[in-house]
Amino acid sequence: MKSKYIQIATPSTGLEEWNAVKGPIESGWLTQGPKVAQFEKDFAEFHKAKLGIATTSCTTGLHLILTALGIGPEDEVIVPAFTWVATANVVRYCGAKPVFCDIDLNNFNLDPDKLKSLVTSKTKAVIAVHLFGYCADIKQIKLAIPSEVHIIEDAACAAGAIYDNRYAGTLGIAASFSFHPRKSITTGEGGMITTNDSELADKINQLRNHGATISEEQRHQGSKPYLLPDFNLLGFNYRMTDLQGAIGLTQLKKLEQFIQGRAKIAKLYTKELQQLDWLQCPEEPKTGRHAWQSYVTYVNPNMAPKSRNEIMQCLQDKGIATRPGTHALHTLNLYKDLYGFTPEDFPNAHAAEQNSMAIPLHNQLTPEDCDHIISTLKSL
Repeated sequence: MKSKYIQIATPSTGLEEWNAVKGPIESGWLTQGPKVAQFEKDFAEFHKAKLGIATTSCTTGLHLILTALGIGPEDEVIVPAFTWVATANVVRYCGAKPVFCDIDLNNFNLDPDKLKSLVTSKTKAVIAVHLFGYCADIKQIKLAIPSEVHIIEDAACAAGAIYDNRYAGTLGIAASFSFHPRKSITTGEGGMITTNDSELADKINQLRNHGATISEEQRHQGSKPYLLPDFNLLGFNYRMTDLQGAIGLTQLKKLEQFIQGRAKIAKLYTKELQQLDWLQCPEEPKTGRHAWQSYVTYVNPNMAPKSRNEIMQCLQDKGIATRPGTHALHTLNLYKDLYGFTPEDFPNAHAAEQNSMAIPLHNQLTPEDCDHIISTLKSL
């Protein structure tokens, strides 16, 4: 039995990040400022997007996008039935209705073939989640919806992912990324919106700062000490701090290296674990690039030597952390009670919740860690 406990995810931070926060601390500019502005610029440039807007989280980024698009009561937004709860919650924040779409079990993303029948006159957007770092099939999604229905990318897991020679963050009208510690790069909490729509970006920028007509930088760095903003929108306080921006700049420089490191581990896992007929390994895109935020397998309940939960317990006992992929939203009490769903309403999402299993994937894994994970799974 291995004495070391292998975490499901571990952020790759150290002395460089520690040194990065000294600048904002020494300058006294701790809230949104020059570090955030540079992080926005560099992140957008990395993803070949025109504009970046930093936020407190991916969730607040999605909320800002929906609000800026004018989505509200009586509107519907289609979301995958298998995703983190925030994807649906942001729709309800706006007073709109989330409409669930079942998923493709081969990649855990929204199934475009199930999308067309869900579109109504009330449908204003589809939130395409690039789950675990694998981009949703945007081409097929576009074919299934009217041109006036917006595609919004939930790119929480997809920093650096590529679809059909284009980066995640440029595939819809706007996207929101996450910098939670389980993601490839982190600022602790934090998020980033990317868009090529300047008018939309201006509105989002205003909304994240209480709806103020002028920014904090304009107020405090300008020559008019008496200047106060007007407020013509009901906004929010969704600003990233310069401490986070400084860390984000440092992490962003390592993103390409991090993805390549994760891809190497993922390739090893697939090579060794695809021999197990009861374990479905995650597929790689035929074109583009998986960002490998997580390595999520599917335990075939009809072939596996034990149930998914028993397998996870066995790995836990051997010092290996695992997690279910994510939630089937229609089985959560919040949405089950609200809309009267049963598990069978979205069978693939339900199956994914019951049988998906993420194994450790992060840039702190050693070859010995990988060997232990692989040999333990094979021993079952």
